[in-house]
Amino acid sequence: MYMRNKLQRFADNTRRHNIIEPGKATYTQLKGQWRTAYFSNSHDLVVELGCGKGAYTVGLAQCFTNKNFVGVDIKGARLWVGSSYAMAHQLHRVAFLRTKIEQLDQCFAPREISELYIPFPDPRPRDRDEKRRLTSPRFLALYRRLLQPGGFIHFKTDNDALFAYTLAVLCAQPIKDLVYTENLYQSEWLPAHYGIQTDYERHFLSQGITIKYLRFAFAIAP
Repeated sequence: MYMRNKLQRFADNTRRHNIIEPGKATYTQLKGQWRTAYFSNSHDLVVELGCGKGAYTVGLAQCFTNKNFVGVDIKGARLWVGSSYAMAHQLHRVAFLRTKIEQLDQCFAPREISELYIPFPDPRPRDRDEKRRLTSPRFLALYRRLLQPGGFIHFKTDNDALFAYTLAVLCAQPIKDLVYTENLYQSEWLPAHYGIQTDYERHFLSQGITIKYLRFAFAIAP
């Protein structure tokens, strides 16, 4: 039953306008053209990385009517959930992109993205997997090329080691306006999340695990 449902979701995705994936013409045509060719406006473009079911993508779209939102994930079955929600709630400024995050520059042009959200990425705890962490220098260099000058990156995690690693990496980066907290729900930054919670977040909170959050921008344009 699970596999049948998953295959049905994949089939649905091929027909959905708000899902951009390999095999569709839009997958290669939207780079540098998201605002004009897809959203038909000039609003800021906000991207959620590793979006899963797209909690931030759809949640922020419901809060901000003057911005465009794209959720990025490689798991098509998860994107189907966010896509379905967006269609049911007529969120026309929402799209989902199925691709690997390391290939982000194949789908977005330099300085095309206004803001990035990275909620609860895989911590990749093994040393040999450091380059696969979404806050490693390798990925930060990618984000820096794609972000507009002054564009914020928002990062949330339950993982103490990943949070400490990220702060250490940022100390060697040309950044500005860094704010962070090791307990988001006891900090002044909680209202800035508009009550949006991912499934992971609700699970961690139910176990009494504190949520870590940081936000920064790059100080020097690439």
